[in-house]
Amino acid sequence: MAEREWLEKDFYKVLGVSETASDKDITRAYRKLAKELHPDTHPGSEEKFKEVTAAYDVIGDAEKRKEYDELRRLGPMAGGFPGGQQFGDFGDLGDILGGIFGRSARPTRSRRGEDIETALHLNFRDAVFGVTTSVSLPSHENCSACHGSGAAPGTSMIACTTCQGRGVLADDQGPFSLSRTCPTCHGRGGRLERPCTSCGGSGRQASSRSVQVRLPAGVEDGQRIRVKGKGGHGSHGGPAGDLYVDVHVTSDQRFARRGRHVTTTVSVPFTDAVLGSTVSVPTLDDPVTLKIAAGTQPGTTMRVKGRGVPAHGKHAAGDLLVTVQIEIPTNLNETQRDLVEKLAASLTSEE
Repeated sequence: MAEREWLEKDFYKVLGVSETASDKDITRAYRKLAKELHPDTHPGSEEKFKEVTAAYDVIGDAEKRKEYDELRRLGPMAGGFPGGQQFGDFGDLGDILGGIFGRSARPTRSRRGEDIETALHLNFRDAVFGVTTSVSLPSHENCSACHGSGAAPGTSMIACTTCQGRGVLADDQGPFSLSRTCPTCHGRGGRLERPCTSCGGSGRQASSRSVQVRLPAGVEDGQRIRVKGKGGHGSHGGPAGDLYVDVHVTSDQRFARRGRHVTTTVSVPFTDAVLGSTVSVPTLDDPVTLKIAAGTQPGTTMRVKGRGVPAHGKHAAGDLLVTVQIEIPTNLNETQRDLVEKLAASLTSEE
């Protein structure tokens, strides 16, 4: 982004932070806004999302923030240049210095791409066993109608008559020669004969790209996964940014998690708990059969080894923890009630 554009935009205001905000505050504000405005979850917010991302690309980078603050500080004071030229009329500061000292403009530095955040919703089973999936990210590509030229098909760029297509004008100021951006074409070197209707003359159009993300076994709700080098594209040979995936796990009606253990409950008839029995218990794989010992109490937890979160890296496999619930009959007939009363009396007499 050119310095001229930097003077026209208040990136602090875009992110809703003060000019004295710390780097952490700026990052925190950006992440909050990016989550609120992400096109995947909030359709129609693409332009606002791009504006927020562009602001963070500048003041979220310590070096660029320093340049931005200095440029904004000097902007209103630029009337002191020879010939009364305003600072905003000139191009990149390196062009000004290059004109003064007779050297070419400073080389464009490579820039790291911005970090991108996205949300990913998983079902319970995929979170337990891990999954490789894809996420769709907003992107830009050359307009398919004009192939990136910005000109309507069959038309072209008309050379600017003010600067003769160079995009800059040379101002002789005594012993110095200063270069400034052409005020007619604003540095483009010409104008479009007729702008492309598909992209409005920008040569770019919004699109999306798919990124493969591998989530390890046992990923938890609210966990953030970093995918290195899959964020925004770098400029001028700079490295790509990183992708941060915020994981949201959908709850399951039967199962829950306790660390790397999977938990569930099983209902056992009152008589089975008293006399003992066996019961089939569902798992995330095939069901297992558990022995219910005679006299099993409500809330008893039984463990099935290795039926929780699979082993991963330094983590051992979790277990399936089965909590027993006792079914108490509520509608006894006369015969059943008589039997229970006799049992109660027998138990009381033994005390």
